[in-house]
Amino acid sequence: MLRRIFVRFVPTTLLLLLVGLLTLPVLAVALSWLQFNGEARAILLEMLQTVLPDYTWTSLWLCLLVGAGVAAVGMATASAVTLFEFPGRRVFEWALLLPLAMPAYVMAYAYTDFLQYGGPLQSWLRASFGLQGRLLPEVRSLGGAVLVFTVALYPYVYLLARTALSERAVHLMEAARLLGAPLSRRIRAVALPLARPAVAAGVALALMETLADFGVSSYFGIQTFTAGIYKAWLSMDNRMAAAQLATVLLIVVALLLRMEHSAQKRMRFAAGRGARAGAADAAPVQLRGGRAALAWLVCAAPIALGFVLPVLFMLRPLVLGWENLLWDQFFNWTMNSLWLAGLSAVLATALALSLAFAVRSQPHALNRWAAHLASLGYAVPGAVIVVGLLLPVGWLQAAAPQSGAGYWVTATVLGVVWAYLVRFSAVALQSIQSGYSRIPVSFDDSARMLGITGAGLLARVHWPLLKRSVAVAGLLVFVDVMKELPATLVLRPFNSDTLAVVTYQLARDERLGEAALPALVLVLVGLLPVVLLSRTLRAR
Repeated sequence: MLRRIFVRFVPTTLLLLLVGLLTLPVLAVALSWLQFNGEARAILLEMLQTVLPDYTWTSLWLCLLVGAGVAAVGMATASAVTLFEFPGRRVFEWALLLPLAMPAYVMAYAYTDFLQYGGPLQSWLRASFGLQGRLLPEVRSLGGAVLVFTVALYPYVYLLARTALSERAVHLMEAARLLGAPLSRRIRAVALPLARPAVAAGVALALMETLADFGVSSYFGIQTFTAGIYKAWLSMDNRMAAAQLATVLLIVVALLLRMEHSAQKRMRFAAGRGARAGAADAAPVQLRGGRAALAWLVCAAPIALGFVLPVLFMLRPLVLGWENLLWDQFFNWTMNSLWLAGLSAVLATALALSLAFAVRSQPHALNRWAAHLASLGYAVPGAVIVVGLLLPVGWLQAAAPQSGAGYWVTATVLGVVWAYLVRFSAVALQSIQSGYSRIPVSFDDSARMLGITGAGLLARVHWPLLKRSVAVAGLLVFVDVMKELPATLVLRPFNSDTLAVVTYQLARDERLGEAALPALVLVLVGLLPVVLLSRTLRAR
C-alpha cells in the first residue's frame, strides 16, 4: 500500500514543484498587489494621470491595426495557395513561412536604416531629382511598427487558416460550383466561414507576440506596456510601478489566450473519409491572366516585405562596414548564445518529457493540471517574467540579506535560464505531447502485460517512437532562446552578451554595420524551424 502511494504521488509532487517554479513569476506579479498601500496607490494615481493613458491607447491602436493586418494578409495568402492554382503556387506554399525566421526587431533595424531621412533611398531621391526635405513618412512611428509586426507575424494566421481551408474548403467549394454559385460567393459563403476560427486563433497569437515585444517598441520609441515596464524598472527604479504595469499586461494577455483557446475549440471539427477523399479529388480553381498575376502578387508581396528586403537591407551595411566588424567579440557572443540556448533546450525538453510521460502513465487530475500550468508560460511576455522573477528575489533579499539570492539570479546563468524555462517549456511540451498522441495506448498496455513499467516503459517503448518529437522540441526551444531579447537583456550574467542583445545595443547606438552580422546570424538560425515546418507541411 505504501509503495503504491509512493509510486503514484511522489513523482507527481516533484513535478508540481518544478511546475511551481515555472509559474512563480506570474504568482509573484499577482501577489505584488498584496503590498498595495498608500505609496502604491499614489504611484498608480500618478501613472493614471501621466503615462498609463498613452500606454493604453498606443497598445490598443497597435493591436487593432496589427490584428487587422495579419488577418487580411494571412487569410489572403492562405486562400490563394489553398483554393487556387497559378504559376509559383508550390513555391509560395513554403516561402510564405520565411518571415518566421526574421525577428521583428531585426526587421525594424533594417527598414529604419534604409528608409530613414539619411538612408540610401531618400538620399538617392534627393540627389537624383533635386528634391528637398523628408520624402517618406517617418519609419520610427506607430505606422512603421504596424508594418513590421504585420509582415513578421502574418504566418501565424497563414498556417492555421491554410490548415482549416485545406481540410474541407476545396471539396465544399467544388460542390458549391456544381450548384451554380459564382467564385465570389463561394469564397464569401464557404471559405471565409470555414477559416474564421483559424483566423481568430492566429490573430490572438500574433497579438500576444506584439504585446510581448520590446525590441521594436523600444527602438521606435513607442509607448507600449512592455516598454513602460522596462522604463519603470530600469530607468525609474520603481518596482511597484513595474509590477502594476505587468499586471495590466498579464490581464490583457490572459484575455487573448482565452480568445485563442476558444477559437481552437471551434477549429476541432473532423472531416469524414468521404469528405477527405472528395477534397483530394477536387482540384483548386485554375487562374489565368490578370487573376493569376494578382494571386502571385498577393503571395509575393509579404515575402518580399517580411524576408527578402530586410535581408538585402542588412547586407548593405554589412558589406560597407566589413572592416569594422568585431570578429573576436562576435565569437564570444556566438558562444554565449549557443551555450545558453543549448542548456535551456536540454532542460526544457527534459522537463517537458517528464511532464508528458507523467500525464501519459498516470493521467490523474494533478498531472493534467501540472501540464496545463506549464503550457501557459509561452503566453507570458518576457517583461512580466522578468518582473515576476526579480520581485521575489527582492523580497527574499529584504528578509534574509545573507542569502545571496540576488547574486544567483542576476549574476549567474540561473536567472536567465529560469526565465527561458518559464517562457519556452510550453513549446517543448506541445511538441512532445503531439508525438505522444501518435503512439497508441495499446502499446502501453502490451508493455505492462510483459512486465515493463515506470522508467522502463519510457526507455524501451516510448523513447524510440518519440525521438523525432523530442529533437523537434529541442530545436524549437534552441531557436526561440537564440532570438529572445527582453528577458536576456535584464537577466543575462555580466560580460555574457548574446547575439540578440548586442544586435539591439549596436542598432540602438546607430552602429548598424556592426549589428548586421549578429542580426543575419539570428535570421539563419531562425530558418531551421521554418525548413522543418515546410517539410512537414509538404509531407501531408
